[in-house]
Amino acid sequence: MTHTGSTASSDRVAGRTAVVTGAGNGLGRAITLALAERGASVVAVGRNQERLEAVEGKNIRAATADVSDPASVEALAAELSGETVSILVNNAGVPGPVASLVDIAPDEWDDVFAVNVRGTYLMCRAFLPGMVERGAGDVINVASVSGKRPLIRRTPYTASKMAVIGLTRTLAYEVGPAGVSVNSLSPGPVDGPRMTRNFTLEAERTGVTYEQAEEAFVSRAALHRMLTEDEVAAAVIAMLHMPGLCAADIDLSAGMVAP
Repeated sequence: MTHTGSTASSDRVAGRTAVVTGAGNGLGRAITLALAERGASVVAVGRNQERLEAVEGKNIRAATADVSDPASVEALAAELSGETVSILVNNAGVPGPVASLVDIAPDEWDDVFAVNVRGTYLMCRAFLPGMVERGAGDVINVASVSGKRPLIRRTPYTASKMAVIGLTRTLAYEVGPAGVSVNSLSPGPVDGPRMTRNFTLEAERTGVTYEQAEEAFVSRAALHRMLTEDEVAAAVIAMLHMPGLCAADIDLSAGMVAP
């Protein structure tokens, strides 16, 4: 059977309904705005209602939900049951602790996996049936280049992002025959508050300056810089315009390589 529902138009964003998690700030906010600017009707999902309301505007409406909580995700799906959600961007994520594995508490480990992996699973579980039934849809799971290379003292985060990549590739083979594409996007370091936090902690731990900690990190990238949020959002748009893309993990890391 040939499925053409999501490939009939050269513009694969305008007129579609998208759900973006972790949409209140950072990458989620940038992805939400990029989709809305291109004519998608976007449901911005997150836990912080105030942040979500700040993102609301033309083509964007807020929906409060905790992606790690099955009941909350089920309530969100029920709220959107009358919508034809054909784009799902699982962006919600937490960075977790910065510490050696032996110093990480089980609860800290579980908190990272609850959002980064369980949240992705629950959102897919809630919104994939409609896509499969219609024979069209796109799921983009935001992973990380850190799921594919060492990131010292960040084991919960790196392990969770590797899990997201594995989930993506296997899920693509489950729903691909029905016409649904599932892919992951693995950004490298993105300039913003999270990296500022990481560089500050690394400088404190090693006794170097903030600038030295930042330089040591970005020097591993071919472009010798971090990404911007808008560059990651643009990658999501580009992936949606590649109808043959499925079971893929896109590395968007400015050429970041393992040390």
